[in-house]
Amino acid sequence: MSKEHIIPDPIRAGLARGWDVVDASGLTEDRSMQADVVIVGSGAGGGISAEILARSGLSVIVVEEGALLSSRDFNMREAEAYPSLYQESAARKTADKGIDILQGRTVGGSTTVNWTSSFRTPPDTLAWWKRRHALPDATPESMAPWFEMAERRLKVGDWQAAPNENNDILRRGAEKLGIPTGFIRRNVNGCWNLGYCGMGCPTNAKQSMLVTTIPAALDHGATLLTRARAERFAIRGEHVEELVCQALDTQGLRPSGRVLRLRARHYVVAGGAINSPALLLRSEAPDPSGMLGRRTFLHPTVISAAIFPQRVDGWAGAPQTVYSDHFLHQAPVDGPMGYKLEAPPLHPLLMATKMSGFGAHHADIMREFPHTHAMLALLRDGFHEDSQGGRVALRADGSPELDYPLNDVLWEGARRALLSMAEIQFAAGAREVLTGHEMAPRYASWAEARRGIAGLPQRLHLTRVVSAHVMGGCAMSGDERLGVTDANGRYRGLANVSVHDGSLFPTSVGANPQLSIYGLTARLASGLAAALTGRQAAPLA
Repeated sequence: MSKEHIIPDPIRAGLARGWDVVDASGLTEDRSMQADVVIVGSGAGGGISAEILARSGLSVIVVEEGALLSSRDFNMREAEAYPSLYQESAARKTADKGIDILQGRTVGGSTTVNWTSSFRTPPDTLAWWKRRHALPDATPESMAPWFEMAERRLKVGDWQAAPNENNDILRRGAEKLGIPTGFIRRNVNGCWNLGYCGMGCPTNAKQSMLVTTIPAALDHGATLLTRARAERFAIRGEHVEELVCQALDTQGLRPSGRVLRLRARHYVVAGGAINSPALLLRSEAPDPSGMLGRRTFLHPTVISAAIFPQRVDGWAGAPQTVYSDHFLHQAPVDGPMGYKLEAPPLHPLLMATKMSGFGAHHADIMREFPHTHAMLALLRDGFHEDSQGGRVALRADGSPELDYPLNDVLWEGARRALLSMAEIQFAAGAREVLTGHEMAPRYASWAEARRGIAGLPQRLHLTRVVSAHVMGGCAMSGDERLGVTDANGRYRGLANVSVHDGSLFPTSVGANPQLSIYGLTARLASGLAAALTGRQAAPLA
C-alpha cells in the first residue's frame, strides 16, 4: 500500500475542494489581481498573518517564491529536499562565504523544514527590547496570550518520547558536570519520531504553516501564488500602489517573462530577514532611520562532533529534544556572548558539508557516521555594544546578500562554546572529539581538547560557522531613530505597509525563533485586521 493511502494529504484534499492556488510558472500571459491585503511570504509570519486576516473577513493574496509541495513529495532524501525546499539549495552563504545559512524556500517557508523546536522569547531578551528599543509590550505578561494562542493552534507541547541517543548524550554529559538541561517543546501532532524533519514532514505531523495556517486561509477564500518572486513595490508618495512580481519557470529559479501586478489596500512583508529588506531595498522604499537592512542578526553557530563507542544513529528519532541555557546566564545579557546548546540531527549530506577537513581525513570521519554525535552552540548576538550584526545589500542582479562580519566578542564566545561542548562530550563517554575547526586534530581526551582548543586561532574560514536563524534588518522600535518599523510593525515612511516576520527583531532572540515570530505576528496581524475591518480580529482557530 502506498504512502498516499496511509497518510491523508491535506494539500491534495484542499485543491480538490477548490482552493484558489495559482502556480505562476504556468502563466501564459501577464496578470493583474486585487485584494484587501497582499502578503509576501508564506512562512512563520506570513502564515499566521494569512489565517488571521482571512478569518477576519479580508480578501488575501499570499505570494510565495517556492512551490506548493506536500507529504507526498517528502521522501526523506537529502538530494531531493535541499534543492526543492531551501534557499539556494541549502547553500546560501554570507558575502565572504564564512557562514552557511539554512532557510526555507517553499510554501510554509522555514517552518516546513525546521526541526520543530519551540521556545517563547526569553524574558531577558524582551526586557532588553523594552528598555533599549522603547517597546512597551515586550514583556512576558503582554506576550503570553499571543504565545498561548499560537501554541494551541500549532500543538506546541512537551515531547512525550524519550530523547534519542544523540540528544541524550547532551543530557548525560551535562548532568555529570552539574550543568542543567531541559526538554524542548515541539509543534507536532501524532509525530512518528522519524528524525527527518529538515526534509519536510512525510506524515504531516509537524504543524508547519504548510498544513495549518495556509490551508485555513485558503479555506476562507485566500489566494496563494506560488513560484512568484516579489520583485518591487511601485511607490507613490507614502503609499504602495502595487506589488510587481515575476513569474518563475517550473524549477522556480529563473523569470519566465510573465509579470503579475498585485494591488491591495495594505501590504504585509513576511519574506524573512534577508528577503524582506531586499524587497524594500529594490523598491527604493523610504528609510527615515537609515537602518533598513542593517543590524541583521544571526545566531552564529559553532559545531562539535564526537565519536562514541556505541552507535548514536543521529538521524533516527526526533531532532533537538534536549537543550541547555546554562551558558546564556553566566554573564549579563550585554556582557561576554552567551550561547544555547542543542543536539542537531545528523544526515550524511548535512554532516559531510558541515564537518571540517577533506580527502582521507574527511572520509575517515564519514566512516564513523553511525557512531557520531553532534552538538551546536547558538551564540546570542546583538546585545554587546560591539555587536552590530550584519547588513543585507543587493547584488547587481537585485538578489540579496548578507554581509556579516565576525568580531572579537563573537570569536571569544565561540572558543568558550567549543570548550564547553567538548567537555560535555567527553563527560558523556566520547572516544574522540572533532571540533568544527579546520586546524583541529581529533582530540582523544578532555585534557588534550582543553589545551588544543585554547590555542586554536578563531577566525573566518577556519572555525566552521553556520546558522538557520536570521533576524533583524527591519527592526521595530518605539524610537524612530532606531527602528525601520514602529511598535505595531508598520513600516515608517509607507502608510500601507507592515512587516510581519523575524526581520522585526532588534537583536537575535537567544532561542530558536519560530515561536517568537508566531506570537509577535499573531499580535500584529490581529491589530492590523482590526484596523482594516473596524472590528475585533478573528483568532487563530
